[in-house]
Amino acid sequence: MEEFDYYEILEISRNADGNEVKKAYRKMALKYHPDRNPNDKEAEEKFKKINEAYQILSDKEKRQIYDTYGKKGLESSGFGFSDMEGSIFDIFNSVFGGGFNTRPQRQDKYPRDLGVELQLSFNEAIFGCKKEIEILYKKACSSCKGSGAKNGKTTTCNACKGSGRETFSQGFMTFAQTCSKCRGSGEMIAEKCEKCNGKGYQEESEKFEVNIPEGVDSHNQIRVAKRGNIMPDGSRGDLYLEISVEEDEHFIRHHNDVYLEVPIFFTLVMLGGVIKIPALTKELELKIPIGVKDKQQFIFHGEGIKSVNSGRKGNFIVVVNITYPTKIDEKQKEMLQSLHQSFGYKESTPINCLEGLVEKVKNWFK
Repeated sequence: MEEFDYYEILEISRNADGNEVKKAYRKMALKYHPDRNPNDKEAEEKFKKINEAYQILSDKEKRQIYDTYGKKGLESSGFGFSDMEGSIFDIFNSVFGGGFNTRPQRQDKYPRDLGVELQLSFNEAIFGCKKEIEILYKKACSSCKGSGAKNGKTTTCNACKGSGRETFSQGFMTFAQTCSKCRGSGEMIAEKCEKCNGKGYQEESEKFEVNIPEGVDSHNQIRVAKRGNIMPDGSRGDLYLEISVEEDEHFIRHHNDVYLEVPIFFTLVMLGGVIKIPALTKELELKIPIGVKDKQQFIFHGEGIKSVNSGRKGNFIVVVNITYPTKIDEKQKEMLQSLHQSFGYKESTPINCLEGLVEKVKNWFK
């Protein structure tokens, strides 16, 4: 038998009380239940271990023996594992009070809800817009009523005998899973429906307009009620639009804040000044202080993007990019040299803060 620690499998400490054990079991069992992880062998094995751990740790006598002697102590004390009654699904139902349905339900041929990716430009996303959507949705075949069977006639599944579950034993435990042949319905198609070729549905197209609220961003979802697939009972699911926003050439979005890199000429570092910059809805005046640094940021509060949830606006952040001329003519060179000398510096002479540095560096290597 595989060795594993019961406390580790439930992710609890060794001094956890009974309520903590039950709470941990509920959380882990729901997460790894086979119905929530179809065809996932790893999740199935985890679910088995979780149930085994709960059987032992929820029983005071068994837990005390396990804490003292481990699994071998349980076996030598006569408990072993053969006395576990029923399957792991019975354990599950006893904890959840039957509220969680572990019995398989008849599965439809297609999902109720529909998902579509919607591409938006930068402006459409931040200001909102109306978009025309065209979708292909599924509708239950009128001939077979969504069953996929000719005249709706089905036969009992020969694999699960109509139960919808396949059971198998492994060691001391019995497990059950959704029947792989009938997908839990307990029925098989006797003959395929000619109209839908056994699919159980037909596809139809539809166009309509959707209001996109301002402030949406990539990976946001917009739910459009009653625009999903039409089920055999006539009810209709919802449409979920998965938003994807294109990048802007100049503005950079980070959540609800917007960044803009603004180039300023190097002379403004010494002179300072006021420049006008384009923001999302208007021009803003940016005051450049004397001595401004490259990549320095200036924040305009409340001039960013409106939050799709709270309605509050983010910030507009300007990042300064100091630019220099790539070449100068003789006249400009003379003017720059004159300016340099006007501050008391001679050409090719280091400024005061560097005086003596050469000698200092030389001394490092003596």
